[in-house]
Amino acid sequence: MAKLYDAISSNKRNSVVLVIAFIIIALGLSYFLGFFFANAFVGLIFGIIFIIIMMLIGFYGGDSLILSMHHAKEVSKKEDPYLVNTIEGLSLAAGIPVPKIYIIKENSPNAFATGRDPQHASITVTSGLREIMDRQELEGVIAHEMSHIKNFDIRYMMLVTILAGVVVLISDFILRSFLWGGARSHDRKSGGIGIALILIGLLLAILSPIVAQLIKLAASRQREYLADVSGTMLTRNPQGLANALKKIRDAKDKIVDDANKATAHLFIENPLRGLGGMNELFSTHPDINSRIKRLEEM
Repeated sequence: MAKLYDAISSNKRNSVVLVIAFIIIALGLSYFLGFFFANAFVGLIFGIIFIIIMMLIGFYGGDSLILSMHHAKEVSKKEDPYLVNTIEGLSLAAGIPVPKIYIIKENSPNAFATGRDPQHASITVTSGLREIMDRQELEGVIAHEMSHIKNFDIRYMMLVTILAGVVVLISDFILRSFLWGGARSHDRKSGGIGIALILIGLLLAILSPIVAQLIKLAASRQREYLADVSGTMLTRNPQGLANALKKIRDAKDKIVDDANKATAHLFIENPLRGLGGMNELFSTHPDINSRIKRLEEM
């Protein structure tokens, strides 16, 4: 148990470091974007303002946007008393407020948690998951998502999603400004130093989105392992979650229709895994068989 808490604490410290790293990358790109238009300082100020605005929008409205994107519908106790009672019971065990409960009409079995803290959180399950899970399996899935809420993973992943998006947007601006000729115009005024800085900026613009995605993947995969383990601390039944993951793995319909690369890391299992190719290589989740094996060995 002590090792689990140490891992969670370490993960939280790493989260702060990674968020700072994302901000530094975004500000560095903003500097070069400004340099391309002859004023690096203005670019830096633009980056700071842009990051603050995007983080505020995501922090206070990101969960509503995600739920809307997936056409999630809030569930009342009258509509699904067992699901609501299960979440209420596990919330009590976890010592956090009861999150809002949503369902997506989707055959692929999956679930995710979102929000900014335990007081402003929600858990969403697909109708496919609700239909095929027995009591212990459903409890395992809900406990996993509850752990993401309790450990503030939902806040971190929201921030990472926003900052990764900012990095991609600014990188795209830099590349477009180069194609539009703004960089070449500035290059003629700045001489050799200008050429060097432009080349550095272009290199950062190309590599930064890749680095941001790799950081996002590594952090997401580690959090899934920790949520598996800490979730079983709530149910005292690792086999329940293991069996749930087996059903998710073996489901005929593996793709959540409204999921995309920006939200894939939120789900209990990669909602794009059925697409193959690069979606498997850059999966936001650890190998599901490895997760099942770890749970069965507990």
